[in-house]
Amino acid sequence: MFVQDKKTKPSPSHRQSSTTYRSHFNSRQASPGKVATVYQRPLRQAARPVVTIKKVSNSESNLKIYPLGGQEEVGRNCTVFEYDNDIIILDMGLQFADEDMPGIDYIIPNVSSLRGKEKNIRGVIFSHGHLDHIGAAPILLEQLGNPPIIGRQLTLAMIKHRQEDYKRGTTKNLKTITIKSVNQKIKLGKFDVSFFAVEHSIVDAVGLILQTPHGTVIHPGDWLLDDDPLDGQAIDYSYLSKLPSPKILMLESLGVSYSKERVPDKTSLANLEKLIKESPGRVIIGTFASQLERITHLLAYAEKIGKKVALDGYSMKLNVRIAQELGYIPLHKHTLIPVEDFHKYPENKVILICTGAQGESNAVFSRVVNGSHRYINIKKSDVIIFSSSVIPGNERSVQKIKDQLYRLSDHVIHSSIMDVHSGGHANANDIKKILHQIKPDYLLPVYANYYMLVETKKLAMREGFRDDQVTVLDNGQIIKFQKNKKPQVLKTKVNTDYIMVDGLGIGDVSEIVLRDRRMMADDGMIVIIATIDSKTGSIIGNPDLISRGFIYMKENRDLIEKTRMRVKKIVKDKNPMNLADDNYIKNKIRNDIGKFLFKATKRRPMVLPVVIKV
Repeated sequence: MFVQDKKTKPSPSHRQSSTTYRSHFNSRQASPGKVATVYQRPLRQAARPVVTIKKVSNSESNLKIYPLGGQEEVGRNCTVFEYDNDIIILDMGLQFADEDMPGIDYIIPNVSSLRGKEKNIRGVIFSHGHLDHIGAAPILLEQLGNPPIIGRQLTLAMIKHRQEDYKRGTTKNLKTITIKSVNQKIKLGKFDVSFFAVEHSIVDAVGLILQTPHGTVIHPGDWLLDDDPLDGQAIDYSYLSKLPSPKILMLESLGVSYSKERVPDKTSLANLEKLIKESPGRVIIGTFASQLERITHLLAYAEKIGKKVALDGYSMKLNVRIAQELGYIPLHKHTLIPVEDFHKYPENKVILICTGAQGESNAVFSRVVNGSHRYINIKKSDVIIFSSSVIPGNERSVQKIKDQLYRLSDHVIHSSIMDVHSGGHANANDIKKILHQIKPDYLLPVYANYYMLVETKKLAMREGFRDDQVTVLDNGQIIKFQKNKKPQVLKTKVNTDYIMVDGLGIGDVSEIVLRDRRMMADDGMIVIIATIDSKTGSIIGNPDLISRGFIYMKENRDLIEKTRMRVKKIVKDKNPMNLADDNYIKNKIRNDIGKFLFKATKRRPMVLPVVIKV
């Protein structure tokens, strides 16, 4: 049941997370001093079965928090909160595959620990619309019986579109509850849930407050501090220090190793405007599809100075279209043009904003650079701008695309030579500020690689926190909070093994399959086809060999012939008077030929024997 809290007035320091769309958001705010009425229809649609819940005694009552992803890694963000028999989940993100995971599209959280508890899940809250927070939603919501989902308007719209891409016609199964105002308060089971505004690099980001007798959880999701925002109103979190104790701050720590001051949005946008205005030719900007505020500002500026803009990249065009449908971005009918019309306008009058600045091989930016784009090729007079940071792990691919661009254009701009990008994550100084503003009783660093979580703990201790106030959790570790007791990290862990998505397969690629793929990627494979007489067991003719990624057969005829002779000997050594044993022969070929090839080449190709009986 959802309830209204009529006693608590919103803090005057609350404000909406977007600066560019403030008037749009304010039109949806509750009146000052009032709490917004919660939309209740989705709860009736849920039609969830009646569950008999065992009453929990005061001595057993507790709050448990455990991450299913987002610790020890960047991405796969998903956290579970259990208060007695009620469960809330924050975010269901994906993690992009590492270089040593050939063929894997992405990785999602493992929710096997929640099987059997589906009826206790009171809701899934989404902090914002980045893929590392919503990317796994269509798969996981289905696995968990489609519990209600809660988020801001744009975030929910993005989830719905991703749901349709996953399985057409299944959006109707979603039970959505829209956060219409950051002042809104709802009840999810025993949890008292409220929200607060945060700054991040996407519209509609929101922080989460969960109040229980055992502690008040404060989770901003991804966040940053901007001392000079576009609207001139710097956000301050001091009002959160007045929440009931003990306060448990779960703080995204991805930027803890950044000592450099973050570039303000005003600075980066001013530099982009200058480059666009002074460009002698076309302007091509590579950025993230989620940078809707930046895209909106560039569209408005292009319209002001009479330039046309083409958007390219599936996710970027989709995000802009969703934002336009919701009224966050004007239509710009006379400014936006199809990318196929890019060549119809004077070169100093067009701008291309596209995805792919991370060097992804199939993305628009890479195709433009590689000359494989259908409509655009790089010219010497083009101004090429990387308006994005380098995601950890993409350094090599970004450097490669930069080198290619420097051969093609005389005007390549990136953050190393000009401030053309404002990051979406807080740095070490911001973390210090928020710790002093909120004054939490306990700190749980989250959403980062393990060394970053440890560095955040060290930073907090330098700022006066005790060792027992800061806990660094691994994925799957459970921390338990009980009223008037110190928090306890339990010895048992929940299963957080990787669930890998490969094409249409979800979780059907095991570590063994990955090992085989790595082996083929490292040393290639060789297929050995032996035709055997089914009556005598003797080999017929010479075995056929096929090499892929191992050796070039035409230049290694001697090795190929020796391998053939070895195969014939293996089959001959099997008593030819008995019927041929397929499995025995395959295993013998695999083992003996594998050893022979390693001795001859010091490489271990995958040996695939094929036995044909005639």
